[in-house]
Amino acid sequence: MKCSKLMKGLALSSLLFVMAACSNGEEEPAETETDTENGEDTAQDDTNIYSYEDFPQIVSNEAEPSGTGTLNVGYTSDTPFDGTFNWAFYTLAPEADVLEYIDESVFTFDEDQQATNEGAIHYEMNEEDKTVTFTVQDGVSWHDGEPLKITDYIASYEIIGHPDYEGVRGTTDGFTSIVGYDEYRAGEADEISGIEVIDEQTAVFTYKELAPSLTAGGFWFYAFPEHHYEGLEISEMAAAPQTRENPIGIGPYKVEQITTGESVALTKYEDYWRGEPQLDGINIRVVAPSSISSALESKDVDVAVNFPTNQYPDVADMEGVEWLAQIEPIYDYIGFKYGTWDAENGTVDSNMEEAKMGDVELRRAMWHAIDNNAVGERFYNGLRWKATTIIPPYHKNFHNDEIETPEFNIDEANNILDAAGYEDVDGDGMREDPNGEPLEINFAAMSGGDTSEPLANYYIQQWQSIGLDIDKLNGRLIEYNTFYDMLENDDPGIDVFLAGWSVGTDLDPTALYGADAPYNYIRYESDKNTELLTRGMSEEALDIDKRIEIYKEWQELMVEDVAVIPTVYRSSVYPVGDNVVNYGVEIGFNEETALYNVGLAEE
Repeated sequence: MKCSKLMKGLALSSLLFVMAACSNGEEEPAETETDTENGEDTAQDDTNIYSYEDFPQIVSNEAEPSGTGTLNVGYTSDTPFDGTFNWAFYTLAPEADVLEYIDESVFTFDEDQQATNEGAIHYEMNEEDKTVTFTVQDGVSWHDGEPLKITDYIASYEIIGHPDYEGVRGTTDGFTSIVGYDEYRAGEADEISGIEVIDEQTAVFTYKELAPSLTAGGFWFYAFPEHHYEGLEISEMAAAPQTRENPIGIGPYKVEQITTGESVALTKYEDYWRGEPQLDGINIRVVAPSSISSALESKDVDVAVNFPTNQYPDVADMEGVEWLAQIEPIYDYIGFKYGTWDAENGTVDSNMEEAKMGDVELRRAMWHAIDNNAVGERFYNGLRWKATTIIPPYHKNFHNDEIETPEFNIDEANNILDAAGYEDVDGDGMREDPNGEPLEINFAAMSGGDTSEPLANYYIQQWQSIGLDIDKLNGRLIEYNTFYDMLENDDPGIDVFLAGWSVGTDLDPTALYGADAPYNYIRYESDKNTELLTRGMSEEALDIDKRIEIYKEWQELMVEDVAVIPTVYRSSVYPVGDNVVNYGVEIGFNEETALYNVGLAEE
């Protein structure tokens, strides 16, 4: 059972494209000194260097669950719960993490994040008719005993798509590609014409196109309990007691009590459709990051969710705790500004020939000048590590691990710049551009934690070592929200920036690198890029092997163009008490570690 890590609180179902701060205040560096000698391993002390691959993903305790007891979950956060416990209305990460214990997805997913038919609702695609038939399985019921109906699933689309809906969802292909959805959302129709109810358990959705993203998160994951909200206007639902005080779901545990902002007490739902849960209940409470390790040590909590990875080296040998780890669907990257956003036409206005960072050889040299293996070890104890492409290995079969990317090599970086005409014309130690004009580069990075400043300084130091006149924009780091406002508004002072993206179940990168994507902060476009992104979302790519082939080619293009420089991938650690059984953080559905099978061993 792995709780999601949703950053900045915007889960968009089919694609989670969320800004991920390179340092969020939870990471700290192992050391800040970095050796710039050519190719030399900069780690000075290997005793606290770890790899997520060395951790198990499932607890080793093989005892049978006792069938009783309460699992105490510590949710590590300085922020209290907002208390919006419904998938259609929540906006913050803590609510998503708690909701996973209450209301499960109606679909299950494999390690490629493809929907499988092991959940409460099964689907069948008809490519010829461009339809999908959804069928509710027998025996599934809400926590108040009402059976799950197909109209509850349809209600999610009707709520989210309604003109009075004020939430952030409903704009992805999984919604907008349904026939009649746009008209319904605009208030021009009273129902979504492309949805036909067959009986209480079955409905047929007709789509304009069957995009491959549908089965990778495009289908909305959750049903909506219509009867629970009976009599309420849509505008009232998010703040209603049905959402904030007594939410219901179809998961193995139901809400007993909510202490606003502090804790949620759950009890087993004995009629859960997969079988009786193995715990009497689960208590989830907010624990400050400064206190979570001591709470584990004293056994006040059995499991810590959102554990601060930077604390791991200090508590790695804690007795009574087993540590699991998993790769995160996140990559950090160095971006370059190539143009601006044309709001009137809704497109990227890229000007690679005129942009200061438009020369691919300049960008390639900058990639050779940085040692991201050392960054992962120095700043993150190895729990972040060198990235190669911008489809992270979280999407295991889509990630292209055969691409040759620029290796850390100061000599090669200098040779590339020399050959490209970047020379120190005036003898000040800094290179001018090929026209002999000064080349001053502004670097933007976020403030946040102890890692932020030394990490930014490291990259600047490396680029200065190859003669590039680069420094922090305005001489300082930038506050998180301000940083992204500047990127979105194409602040002309930014030439290079350090940021990160979190990707969701569907890895389609169009929303981040498409020519009509506002989130394409680098303002990059090319004919080949558009071609590959279009093919990756075409009916051709309904064949997953073909889609893998397309996205591997796209990764090669992005490395060849040095559109961005991937810096590090991330992993998280999960401390679990040694009395907990059947707990796992693997990617993809596993019946053995599903929440209802998690339990406590006999004492």
